[in-house]
Amino acid sequence: MRTQFAVLGEIEARVDGRPVGLGHPRQRSVLAALLVDAGRTVSVDRLGDRVWGERPPQRWRPTLYSYVSRLRQALEPADGDGVRIRREAGGYRLAGEASEIDLHLFRELVARARRSPDDESAADLLDQALRLWRGPAFGALDTPWFTALRETLHHERFTAELDRNDIALRHGHHARVLPGLTAHATAHPLDERVAGQLMLALHHSGRPADALRQYRRTRRALAEELGIDPGPPLRELQRRILAADASLAAPVRAAPANPTPVPRQLPAPPALFTGRDEELGQLTKSLADRPEGTLALSVICGPGGVGKSWLAAQWADRNLQRFPDGQLYANLYGFDPSTPPLPPHVALRGFLEALGVARDRVPTDPGAQSALYRSLLADRRVLVVLDDVRDAEQVRPLLPGSASCTVLVTSRNRLTALVAAHGARLLPVDVLSPAEAHALLEGRLGAERTSAEPEAVAAIVEHCAGLPLALGIVAARAALHPDFRLAVLAEELVRAADRLTALDPGDVSVNVRAVLAASHRALTPDAARLFSLLGLAQGPDLGLAAAAGLAGLPPAGTRVLLTELEGAHLLRQPRPGRYRMHDLVRLYAAELADGLPAEQAASARARLLDHYLHTAFAANLLLDGPYTPFRPEPEPPAAGSRPVTPDDTAAALRWFHDEHECLLAAQSQAAALGRHRVVWQLAWTLISYQLGGHRLQEYGTVWRAALAAAEHDGDGARTLAHWRLGFADARAGDHPRALDHLHRALALAERGDDLAAQAHIYRTLGRVWEERGDDERALDHAMHALRLYQQVDHPLWQANQLNAVGWMHARLGRHTEARAHCERALALFRAEGLPAHGASTLDSLGYIAHRTGRYRDALDHYGQALELFREVHDTANEADTLAHAGDTHRALGQDGDARGAWLRALELYRSQDRAAEADDVRGRLEALGDA
Repeated sequence: MRTQFAVLGEIEARVDGRPVGLGHPRQRSVLAALLVDAGRTVSVDRLGDRVWGERPPQRWRPTLYSYVSRLRQALEPADGDGVRIRREAGGYRLAGEASEIDLHLFRELVARARRSPDDESAADLLDQALRLWRGPAFGALDTPWFTALRETLHHERFTAELDRNDIALRHGHHARVLPGLTAHATAHPLDERVAGQLMLALHHSGRPADALRQYRRTRRALAEELGIDPGPPLRELQRRILAADASLAAPVRAAPANPTPVPRQLPAPPALFTGRDEELGQLTKSLADRPEGTLALSVICGPGGVGKSWLAAQWADRNLQRFPDGQLYANLYGFDPSTPPLPPHVALRGFLEALGVARDRVPTDPGAQSALYRSLLADRRVLVVLDDVRDAEQVRPLLPGSASCTVLVTSRNRLTALVAAHGARLLPVDVLSPAEAHALLEGRLGAERTSAEPEAVAAIVEHCAGLPLALGIVAARAALHPDFRLAVLAEELVRAADRLTALDPGDVSVNVRAVLAASHRALTPDAARLFSLLGLAQGPDLGLAAAAGLAGLPPAGTRVLLTELEGAHLLRQPRPGRYRMHDLVRLYAAELADGLPAEQAASARARLLDHYLHTAFAANLLLDGPYTPFRPEPEPPAAGSRPVTPDDTAAALRWFHDEHECLLAAQSQAAALGRHRVVWQLAWTLISYQLGGHRLQEYGTVWRAALAAAEHDGDGARTLAHWRLGFADARAGDHPRALDHLHRALALAERGDDLAAQAHIYRTLGRVWEERGDDERALDHAMHALRLYQQVDHPLWQANQLNAVGWMHARLGRHTEARAHCERALALFRAEGLPAHGASTLDSLGYIAHRTGRYRDALDHYGQALELFREVHDTANEADTLAHAGDTHRALGQDGDARGAWLRALELYRSQDRAAEADDVRGRLEALGDA
């Protein structure tokens, strides 16, 4: 077994890729303190000082011994002799190699890079070293020893980054390092090495004036902070830039720079792969035989369970060296029995993020996403694997435009449209031959066992019909029961084949169903029950907590049953805590679920839906706080549903990210079951996550389903659904449809005499009319909303609307009224103890101050607003405030500061696909000569 320890980030230990439970932070700190001096004895006193610093507990020695004992138990399975932390005279020693511990591996790689005779090897070693870092060293450990060592390590990391920059600059890769150097120069204004690298990168980018400005900033900072001038190297660099020294020109690159990360998304290849030599050869041959200058595109097609994904993974693993710029992978769920096919734009977003595009910078338009994707892959040698594709339409937006890339597609369909339009090579894959199937069983079970029962092996091969999925399941059962005769397994397959009908029309599926039925009968009763219940779940996968809710069991007991199912190859765990079935296995589980007693199935579905609803409700409250309008009151959860409450905002976001597709499936299932209230309440829980994550397409879909459900559940639900659909249509730019939904919502709210609902709707109407350019009508709606908020006596809502009214007055040039409303809003935010909510109001006050000539006050307001927007990662409002601040700097004659603010605003607008705002800022930059 391979054990890896990590301290360059949170403290972790993994065995064969699986995490080891190391206990609470203080216990982890003991392991970290030993890992730093791996191979050397650390005295007990020194260990105590490292772990507790100056405030050890009264009985710290027994506590330390108990921590060491628990760590030994946790690490014992990872070590052959059972002892990794060893007691030595006076202390403890952790036995470990440098390659097992990321800290020591980092230092070794950096040292090797500095000894390397050539830049290419050195750069590769430094890249490997820097990729080991996952966050601040030692996580949040805060004793004086860990704090001091963290600072030392971060300095080593920083120095390694600068070494890597030196190599990049020597080889003309200035564009790749320029963004990072700009950030480093801001964070380290006194570091002359950083300043020199940034100056050189700017000069190589054709920006000598900016390089000289950076020199002046560094000189001024050194004088003000230290009272010294820059050293000779930096002064010499400035002189050469001033003299336009030809030897300082950017080096000519032998190959284009690669400014984006190198994705490694391929799943692990099958552990025991048998046969398919001809198919592997044909895939390789298709690369060489394609017409020059065309994309290498191969489609592996065949029936479900035949091993298409295994073949793709095996070929990719054997040919990694062909694709040094990365490998992208997406499962498109083309034939998943319960999950609809993955829209290509969703897969495209994942690819863009893997290629280094920040989530808030992904364009909203699918065409723009595809264009950005093709640009990032241009001239790069990247493998793209698209697994389980339904049709050509799923593939086209994901095809690179560069002939340097290779695309591998698996599908049950032949996808002839890709052949006609894109020159794809088809590779039909059939079942294994009897010899290959026999070899697969022999590889899994051993030659001794298979040769002892040749007739049983022949029967198994016959009834599995050469299907790798079926053979793998039988082999797993046999491996789990080495004392079973293979003839027993063969006889079970024969009996099941006589009784069971096919999963699919073809003969292959008949035998697959026989295999699955036999495997199901071999399970313990509790695991068999859980397997049947899993057929009720509609999402693409299932988390442990959701599985526990579905089963009505404690999580620990559920994990044991899931492990049994995983061992029987009836499901897999692609990452810790997430479980997924092969689609044919899922179909069989769904058949079993259909046979459950109606009351048992209904109870399980209710538990699963209530688990999702109540967990999502709790997670949304962490994101949105207690002030979200139209907050519903879900009915108490079903007994045994086991909803969970995330620990904090970060945990809530992670939960939504993991469960988003399952929540969409749960909403669809609730609609089909007639649980209309759950449908629209689930939509409510997703408001903050979907809007914050730029998931506008899914947002509209969710609320259309919510409106259909709300028609069965009273005016309050219908009001909410029309209001949110109006908001969604407004964000999409469809103002007529937005107004229609909003007026429907308003009529319902007025009929129900719901003043708060009316206020929210009038507030949104004001925004729509502002977007349409009718500021007077927008102000009328905003004023009406304010009067209603005052009647319902909700200070936070009043404060937000006071700002909205003030903003509209400012747009209309009524600055006295604007300032009065905004100042009242700010006072209310502060009185309620919610100053962070006043960011937009500070932006409004900045705008008002600018319009009335109080430019210094304006910059002060804008600065406070930007600080608050950045705290909550509100990049949309940050961009607007930067644009406003640039105007104020320009009015003060501070052209450099104006340029900086507008350039950052332009960058954000482009990332948010806000073309009109980007054009406006670009025009201002043109006036400065910076277009």
